[in-house]
Amino acid sequence: MLERDSIKVLEIALAKMGEGFENIENFKEESLYDEILPIIMQVAEKMQDNYPYFHPGYAGQMLKPPHPIARAAYMLAMWINPNNHALDGGKASSAMEKEVVCEISENIACWKDSLGHLTSGGTMANLEALWISGETGKGKKILASETAHYTHQRISSVLKLNFEKVVANTKGVMDLDYLEDQLKLGNVGTVVATLGATGTGAADELKEIINLKFQYGFRVHVDAAYGGYFKLVDNLREDTKENFDFIEYSDSIVIDPHKHGLQPYGCGCVIFKEANAGKYYKHESPYTYFTSSDLHLGEISLECSRAGASAVALWATHKLFPPIKGGRFAKELEKCRNAALSFSERIKASGKFNLLLEPELDIVTWFPKGDSVKEISSKSKYIFDAMEKENIYLAMMSYPVRLIDYDFTNTEINSENMTVLRSVMMKPEHIDYEEKIFKLLNSII
Repeated sequence: MLERDSIKVLEIALAKMGEGFENIENFKEESLYDEILPIIMQVAEKMQDNYPYFHPGYAGQMLKPPHPIARAAYMLAMWINPNNHALDGGKASSAMEKEVVCEISENIACWKDSLGHLTSGGTMANLEALWISGETGKGKKILASETAHYTHQRISSVLKLNFEKVVANTKGVMDLDYLEDQLKLGNVGTVVATLGATGTGAADELKEIINLKFQYGFRVHVDAAYGGYFKLVDNLREDTKENFDFIEYSDSIVIDPHKHGLQPYGCGCVIFKEANAGKYYKHESPYTYFTSSDLHLGEISLECSRAGASAVALWATHKLFPPIKGGRFAKELEKCRNAALSFSERIKASGKFNLLLEPELDIVTWFPKGDSVKEISSKSKYIFDAMEKENIYLAMMSYPVRLIDYDFTNTEINSENMTVLRSVMMKPEHIDYEEKIFKLLNSII
């Protein structure tokens, strides 16, 4: 069940890579095969204690297996173990990183003269974006929807930035009237727009936020850590597509290749529309940046040591699956979206469940019918447990009742929050598996 062909590819590629070092004196590393094998077998046994994240029966959290080419390229790079900080620590991998970041910038944000780099993940990428926001708007507020990722509030606390939540509406996105009331006060430096909330997949109304930007003057940071690659697909709702099309008018964007970009953890990416954002990174390191007059990635990054293997894996993946509209990569992502649409239609037609929100990307949120909020929450937990016993893995989420567009006339509201179910259909194979998931779901309640 676990893919192994990439190991054969890796062995051939290792021999090829070794040819590049034949001009240096040979030395033989001590073989520890007999000592390593039993320990690695223990590791293999311990790793059995995991959910099958790679399987389409797992439709719980945002866990997508890296593509075999990404695994092979990452492992190949680990024999060199490059560090994409200074160029002498990662000559080839730094060039690969610059190339893939340019491709993401041009194809997702439509920016050609931007500045960006890979990070260890979305949290660090968002931290760098909000740090620049703090530097460009000293003392001004950072605003994000209450349904945005919690990391924005935590990052703002770490950076001592003035953060405030914007209330959401029943679409699960930022309430624009509330936002404008805050903007009229004249102390907003940055608005964080989420394209693909990690809970529901909902996309903030970026088009309208950009219009407000032109009127009131503030930075817009787009957190597309989860949803960014959906800019490339052709089967979004028209309003969602329009919001994605407005990314180019923002000031910075975060996207996580380790989510929908088929990469191993951790691989995030932050990009600034204006290359002059680099001036805020300027620092001295007299023993680091002396090998080349070309840009060292450490000169435009808050992180110092970073895995060059992440850039190598992403570069290889882009060669096989270019991140372009109409390409193989986009078509595979469209399958995820179609799986979510099909599953949500089954939910609506069931008579047993209600959708929380119409899916905008590939995340479906729903809840069972019940006589009270607490009963619905209890049923959700029962379904979650019962499905796991059948090797189908869902997720749960606590959601504010006041944000749910549902007629509660015959449902007692005896709790402020309701536990709902959530499926992340982020594997292309879900298009052939979602019916099985639904049939089992429908049979247990």
